[in-house]
Amino acid sequence: MKRTVQPVSEEYRSAVLDLVEKVFTEHENAQEGAMVRALVEEIRRKKYYLPELELMMGDEAGEAIGYAMFSRFHLEGKYEDQLLLLSPVAVKTELQRQHISKELIEYGFTKAADMGYQVVLVEGDPQNYRARGFVTAAKYQIFPSEKIHLPHIDCLMVRELVPNALQHISGIVDYSFYETLS
Repeated sequence: MKRTVQPVSEEYRSAVLDLVEKVFTEHENAQEGAMVRALVEEIRRKKYYLPELELMMGDEAGEAIGYAMFSRFHLEGKYEDQLLLLSPVAVKTELQRQHISKELIEYGFTKAADMGYQVVLVEGDPQNYRARGFVTAAKYQIFPSEKIHLPHIDCLMVRELVPNALQHISGIVDYSFYETLS
């Protein structure tokens, strides 16, 4: 089966929202699905949105089967030209465990590095992200704010796109500039 990774074009903007909502609804619940969809819509409206890093994988029929969004991020008002947030990542439920998210994320890393970004931050299950080179963010003095309730500190992770980039990046992760997450 031929699959292609590409930035989300205008014709797929709605389809990827449907995919994200469906995947998060199936894995969590309808409230989570609606919230993640709203987050994507909000990121698209913010200054942190990078259309070239809103990625999808399409199958040979042209259907969106995977999605990953990298957007600019900051820690305490700093590093927004160096730091990206990877969120959300979604793969059609019946196609999971086929390396779709791996291909999307790796493509995003390459494109982001080419654009001059140095570090990617992600919140999620460490088992899903360690194989992509993510490590616990706290190791680099990057911590969640008091408003972020993680199951474990290891769920907030970072990955360098440029060697030693994390030597000069640290701070508190705060999502309060996203209304959807407040």
